[in-house]
Amino acid sequence: GDGCGHTLLTPHSGTLSSKNYPGTYPNHTACRWRLRAPPGTSLLLAFGDVDLEPSERCARSSLLLADPQAGTAYGPYCRNAGPAAPLLVTNSSAVTVLFNSTSHRSGRGLLLSYATSQHPGRGEASPRDAETHPPPGLVYCPAGCKDIDGDIWGNPSQGYRDTSVLCKAAVHAGVIADELGGQVTLSREKGITLYESAFANGLHSKRWARGSWGPWLHPAPGPCRLPLSACGDALEVAAFNASSWWYEVDALGQDRAWAAERAALGAAGHSWAAEPGSEGAWLELDLGTRRNVTGIITKGSSERYDYYVTSYRVSSSRDGKNWRTYRGSGGQEDKVFEGNADSHGEVSNAFIPPIVARYVR
Repeated sequence: GDGCGHTLLTPHSGTLSSKNYPGTYPNHTACRWRLRAPPGTSLLLAFGDVDLEPSERCARSSLLLADPQAGTAYGPYCRNAGPAAPLLVTNSSAVTVLFNSTSHRSGRGLLLSYATSQHPGRGEASPRDAETHPPPGLVYCPAGCKDIDGDIWGNPSQGYRDTSVLCKAAVHAGVIADELGGQVTLSREKGITLYESAFANGLHSKRWARGSWGPWLHPAPGPCRLPLSACGDALEVAAFNASSWWYEVDALGQDRAWAAERAALGAAGHSWAAEPGSEGAWLELDLGTRRNVTGIITKGSSERYDYYVTSYRVSSSRDGKNWRTYRGSGGQEDKVFEGNADSHGEVSNAFIPPIVARYVR
C-alpha cells in the first residue's frame, strides 16, 4: 500500500518502516508486509520505534501483527498502547504486519526489524540499537540497515563513536552486507579525540571531535572483512595491466605515460588513466597467486587534474582467461560499486563474500 516506507525483506532478516519515517506518516494510508522465515524456524521481531498518534484502542493509527499459524494477534499498538517489550518472540515462521492510519496530526510512524531463531548472537539488534548503548558481545544486525535514518561518526580503522547507529556502522565498516545482515562483535574501548569521516560501502560517516567512549566493530567468527588497510593485511600486487593508458604531452612537448603501474594506492605523482575517449576501460591486478580478497580502496589522481572514478564493476579470474563478474551476496545482478566523489579522498568497498582469485579487474 501507499503507507509503505523503506522495506528490505529476506528469509532470515529484514527491516521495514512506514512512509516518510522518521517524518510524519501520511493520512488515510495503509501497508501490509508478509514476513516468512524458513520452515522449522520462528520469527523474532524488534520494535525500533512505534510512534503512532494516540487514540482510544488505537482507532486512528495502529500497528497490528497477525500470526496465522497460531491464530493469534499482537496489538493494536500506538503511542498510548505500545509493545510491552522491545523484542517479540513468536512461535511462528510467518507473521503479517498491518499498518493503518486515518486523519492525524503527529507521529513518526514505525520502524521494525526481524530475524529468525537460527541467527547467532545474544539477541537481535534494532536498527537503532546503538542509541540504547548495548553492552559488548555478539549482536545480530538485520538486513536493510543501510538506508534507515540516523548518523554514524568514525571509520573502520579508528572505530565509531558510541552514539552511532550500530548496524549502520557495521555496514559502513564492511563487516556485514546490507542485503543479508549478520553477526557483529561489539567491543567498547576508550574513545579518541577525533573521529575522521569516510565514505565506505555506499555510506558517508561524519567527522566528530572531542573525547568519548566508542564501540569498535569486528566480524565474528571468521577472518577480517574490513577494507584491506583497516585489517592490516594489504595485498601486494605482482603486476598491473590495463586496457589502455593515457600518453600526456605537456606544455614543453614531453611525453608522460599514465601507465597501469601508476595505479598503486599511495604512489607518488600521477596515477593510471585510461586513454581519453576509450569505452569499457579496465585495470587489472595480478596478485601473483590465488588470494582471499576482502575489499578494495580507491582514490583519484589529485596531481594537476581532478580525475576520479565514480562507479565500477569488479571481475576476477583464477587463470587470467576465464572471468567472472562479482555479484555480491545477492547473486542476481552484477554489483555496481560506488566510487569516488573527488580526486583526493579514499573510498572503501568490502567484498561479502570475499573474492578468491589471482587476477582482479
